[in-house]
Amino acid sequence: MKVSLITVTYNSAVYLEDCIRSVVGQQYHNIEHIIIDGGSTDGTVDIIRNYHSHIAKWISVEDRDMYEAINKGIKMATGDIVGILNSDDVFASNDVIGSIVDCFNEHKLDAVYGDLVYVDKVDTNRIIRYWKGLTYNRFHFLYGWMPAHPTFYLRRELIDEYGGYLSHYYTAADYEFMARYLYRYRISARYLPKLFVKMRVGGQSNITLKSRLRANRRDYLAMKKNQIPFPFFAAILKPIIKLHQFYYTMFTKLKPGST
Repeated sequence: MKVSLITVTYNSAVYLEDCIRSVVGQQYHNIEHIIIDGGSTDGTVDIIRNYHSHIAKWISVEDRDMYEAINKGIKMATGDIVGILNSDDVFASNDVIGSIVDCFNEHKLDAVYGDLVYVDKVDTNRIIRYWKGLTYNRFHFLYGWMPAHPTFYLRRELIDEYGGYLSHYYTAADYEFMARYLYRYRISARYLPKLFVKMRVGGQSNITLKSRLRANRRDYLAMKKNQIPFPFFAAILKPIIKLHQFYYTMFTKLKPGST
C-alpha cells in the first residue's frame, strides 16, 4: 500500500528539513512525498533540491492559498492513501506511517486518524497542548468535534468521488473537508490511539481572538453545508470542547513520542 504525503511550503526553510527528515526516517518505506512550494525565496527550494532523492515530486509555483496547493498535491498523488504533513511539523515517531497502514489493512477502512501535540517551535519535546482523539462516532460532529486534521489519512479513490478542499472556506477548509467525508458521506473511519504528529504552535486560525471568531463563522457555514443539525450551537461548542486538550496536557504525564 502506497502512502502519498503532501507537504505545502512557502518560505519554510527554517523547519522544512526537520519535516523531510521525519518522513525519510519512517520505517515504512512505500511513501510518496510530494512537496508543493508557493514560490519561496528564502532557501526552501534549495532544501528541497538537497533532498531530491527522497522526494517523489515537487513544484515551485505561486498559489492562491494553502488549500489550492494541497489540491495540486492530491492531483499529483498516486498512492492508495493520502495524508498531509505541514512543512513545520514532524512525525512523533518512526513507526507512524507503518501503524496507519496496518490499521487500514486490518479493518478495511476509508479513513484513519490519531493524536497530535502542539509543541514549542524550538524545543519540539516541550508539549503545550495534547489533541487526543475520540473513538469514531459521526454524531460527535453535532457538538463541534473534529479529528486533528494533520492526523487524517484518507483513501485516494474517495477524493475522486467526493472532491478536494474548498478554498473559499479559508481556515475552515480542513474542517469542511473532514465533515463532508465523515458526516455527510458517512465513510468508514477509525481512531488509532497513537501520537502521529508534533505540530509547532502558530496555526493560521488560532492567532488572535478576531481570527478565531472569523474561523468560527466559517465553521458554521461548513456545518450548514454538510447538513450537521443545529450548526450555530455546534460552532459555539467547537472551541469550547478543545478545553479538554489543556486538561489532558496538564494532568496526564506525557512523554515525547508516547502513544
